[in-house]
Amino acid sequence: MMAKLTTEQDDVALDGDLTRYRTLLKIPGAVGAQRTVDAVLHSLATLLSNVVSFDDIALLLFDPSGQQLTLRALERGGDDPGVDVGTEIRYAGTELGRAIEEQIPVFVPDVKRELANHPELASRIHRAVSVYIFPVSTPRTKLGALVFVKNERAEFSAADVELMGSIAAHVAVALENAMAISSVEAYQRDLTRERDRLSLLLEINNHVVTILDIRDLFRAASASIRKHFANDFTSFMLFDGHSNRLNAVVLDFPASRGFMDEVPMQQVEEEDLERLRARKPRVLTPSDKLPPLIAQMLRAESITTVVALPLVGANGPIGAMVLGSRNGNNLSQADLDLLSQVSSQISLAIDNALAYGRLSASRDHLEDQRIYLESEISSEYNFEDIVGRSSTFQKVLEQVTIVAPTDSTVLLHGETGTGKELIARAIHNLSSRHRRTFVRLNCAAIPSGLLESELFGHEKGAFTGALMQKKGRFELADRGSLFLDEIGDINLELQPKLLRAVQEQEFERLGSTKTIQVDVRMIAASHRDLPEMIQQGSFREDLFYRLSVFPIEIPPLRERREDIPLLINYFVSKLAKRMRKQIKSIPTQAMEVLTNFPWKGNVRELANFVERAVILSQGEELEVPIAELHGSRNNISTPASTFHDAERKVILDALTASSGQISGRGGAAERLGLKRTTLQNKMRRLGINKGDCQQDR
Repeated sequence: MMAKLTTEQDDVALDGDLTRYRTLLKIPGAVGAQRTVDAVLHSLATLLSNVVSFDDIALLLFDPSGQQLTLRALERGGDDPGVDVGTEIRYAGTELGRAIEEQIPVFVPDVKRELANHPELASRIHRAVSVYIFPVSTPRTKLGALVFVKNERAEFSAADVELMGSIAAHVAVALENAMAISSVEAYQRDLTRERDRLSLLLEINNHVVTILDIRDLFRAASASIRKHFANDFTSFMLFDGHSNRLNAVVLDFPASRGFMDEVPMQQVEEEDLERLRARKPRVLTPSDKLPPLIAQMLRAESITTVVALPLVGANGPIGAMVLGSRNGNNLSQADLDLLSQVSSQISLAIDNALAYGRLSASRDHLEDQRIYLESEISSEYNFEDIVGRSSTFQKVLEQVTIVAPTDSTVLLHGETGTGKELIARAIHNLSSRHRRTFVRLNCAAIPSGLLESELFGHEKGAFTGALMQKKGRFELADRGSLFLDEIGDINLELQPKLLRAVQEQEFERLGSTKTIQVDVRMIAASHRDLPEMIQQGSFREDLFYRLSVFPIEIPPLRERREDIPLLINYFVSKLAKRMRKQIKSIPTQAMEVLTNFPWKGNVRELANFVERAVILSQGEELEVPIAELHGSRNNISTPASTFHDAERKVILDALTASSGQISGRGGAAERLGLKRTTLQNKMRRLGINKGDCQQDR
């Protein structure tokens, strides 16, 4: 009987050994095939549950620093919640630490006593009575520990301990492989994310480099962002510093329902500006603090999450980039960092574009100024561009052609605005002195006390305020031409010195006794009747004769009405080009009115009036403010059928208004802006007598 019992015990022991060996043989294949730590532990618990008795099995692994153990996986046999995965467990000075440091299995018969060394676990473990701790390590590294928890005080047999030790070794190898695979996969995921990140940044950079138009850049960047983040819309808004508003420049929303087609401009408060300056992205929802209309639009489009990223340039906030999604906030911190990098690239592009725009505008402005000044110079100062084909004006040009090659003094006479300076420049440009300086001085514009200094210069200290030596206009015009406009305004005291300078070509500066020799071609001009001034004693006769070597009478505009249409077309063309207007026609009736109007200010008045008309014109036809010519429409005379009739009518109107008085204050000559002798000559030519004005009425 005893022999039979022994035999049965041996068979049971043999069966147990065979089961252990089979389990041990299955461990490498079952555990080694797992790719995660949780799967390794689950497979291990399943295999061991039929071999050894335990309630819970836990796997504790070192963190990457190797200084802290963390519960990485747990297979519970009961419903006791116990310790949660991820709990950090202290091991220094504990049985757990001894098992790891000495690399031996450790049996803890009384868990409650051991929990005194683990205050972080004392309140969480209630059912456990004893534990077996097996170190998990490979020849290369210590990985952690495998802990078997029993709810009773019972030791493993020597065979079970040996089996657990072998299993722990297999687990270590499997874990090392699983951790290596996890590390590789994590590294691969990181590489993929980095590749996608760099790909997006490269795309944005290419857009920035190759696309010059800001709106096109925004659309291209929106497409790249949507491809990477799968967001539903991207909006770019620019900040207007004058109005403190954000304006949606581009909204890329392919799947829009139409509720966000027109996003209104948003007022920017100081708090918003501070957020923009901080360059930090904000994640918002329609329920957050958003403008009511914007929140309503987002809800209508089912947008659940909005990410706003500041666009900040070198001089401060320039706008915002806004992303919206219908799928909630699935952006990680890494995604937000990437979007911040994208917004920085686009901010730089916008900043450069705005700077380029400002430079381009400044360049265009300077170019317009250059073209205008060149046109002014060429049109005002070149003889070839003088406008006039009437016989009266052609006689003036013939005289200019005759006298220009000589160095003779020329006296130009004509009413204000007839173009005396233009004729003077033409004489200079056609002379042998054209490569030298043309100096002009309006004698009426300089106070009489300073006129001598302007003409002849002064020495330092010559008078109060003369802090340095100054050259006069005669010196500046040496070997060139000097044009003295309104010569009749020079006072009698200065006229003898001017006569000497013109006649002898020499003078002294104020405060100096040194005589300066010059070679100056003199051209003088006046609208005054100089012979009459001589009779009145306000102008020297000898100076007049010296200046009037070659007098040229410049006719007023009313005496060359044939030129008025030419002048109007010339001014319209020049002014329309300067003002960037497309004026292609002038009304016939308006042209007739302008042609027959007695322009007292002559060409200058006509030019100013045409400029006003060009400013008022909005279309392709010149809008002429005819009513302004006489202050009211009633004062505008009906155009005469011929120039002869028009001139006769104007003179008769003036005679009627002056009651037949020709000269003197209020006379017809004064009303028409003519000299008495000129009016009388015209009356004789037109066959007008004083009495005709009453008969014609």
